[in-house]
Amino acid sequence: MAYRASEDRYDNMQYRRTGRSGLKLPAISLGLWQNFGGTRDYPSAFKILSYAFDQGVTHFDLANNYGPPPGSSEELFGQMMVRDFAPYRDEMIISSKAGYDMWPGPYGEFGSRKYLIASCDQSLKRCNVDYFDIFYSHRFDPETPLEETMGALASLYHQGKALYVGVSSYPKKETIEASRILNEMGVPLTIHQPSYSILNRWIEDDGTLDTLGELGVGCIAFSPLAQGVLSGKYSKDKATGTRATEPGSSLFGRHLETGVLAAVDALQDLADKRGQTLVQLALAWVLRREEMTSALIGVRTLEQLKDNLGALSNLELSDDELKIIDDAAKGGMMDLHPQPGGWLR
Repeated sequence: MAYRASEDRYDNMQYRRTGRSGLKLPAISLGLWQNFGGTRDYPSAFKILSYAFDQGVTHFDLANNYGPPPGSSEELFGQMMVRDFAPYRDEMIISSKAGYDMWPGPYGEFGSRKYLIASCDQSLKRCNVDYFDIFYSHRFDPETPLEETMGALASLYHQGKALYVGVSSYPKKETIEASRILNEMGVPLTIHQPSYSILNRWIEDDGTLDTLGELGVGCIAFSPLAQGVLSGKYSKDKATGTRATEPGSSLFGRHLETGVLAAVDALQDLADKRGQTLVQLALAWVLRREEMTSALIGVRTLEQLKDNLGALSNLELSDDELKIIDDAAKGGMMDLHPQPGGWLR
């Protein structure tokens, strides 16, 4: 039976304007980074993505290297576009990115014009769409002139392959320069996608978030749960049997240090008092800033998705609660400032 979206799919979702653009995103967007690759079967993936869309999650975020293996998340999503989502394409915001290693040789990663444009064309084919709503430079390339990287995004914009363009994991200085270069080409920098959570505040520390507000650029935070650390499944005695112990995990040792786990336990106490899960508290905190357009979540199961969406029922945080969160987080902050070449994702 062909998929038919719920008629009340827009009743409960909040939509926020992306900077000073006309683009609105759901407060919670769904990313396909690690959980929708070659090991995910179509029925289970469709169950999660169709439920998300039925709840008003109109934004699905991908990248050329998402999987594993690289490209497989876009391929799976492309199957869904053909089989189930095609009638709803104009209701969807579909994004992709290029910047990380995709094919052998000197032209298969980073920020050259050759790589970005070739990668976008490949991603469009894998996703079975004619254009991306948003296309990003996935990481700053310190060895390629920023004029070249932004020029490639501008070309995709003018060709209609990307309705909006953005950057991901760019530090403050490079974000300002990227915006200036694009403006000179008649292309707005619409959105920035950095990592951001209660335990990872680099965009506050270096002024990037304030700068986005000043520039009128939207912000969508990835890893708002700090790679699952703020899911509630990690504590001083809960790390075994989770993704933290899996080979190739993107969780690093610094994510699960004693100070981090103590912070998680303290934050869990506040979540309990609010009648929320820790996931919901963490998402409410990320979305508290007016510069923040959306929180980009990643889920493995339908139950996790429902838990994340539950944050929308209570996004208000009092000054006292914000102070409790700050105090709890002090001993567990993660230094995840982007390094030359970008954040590993």
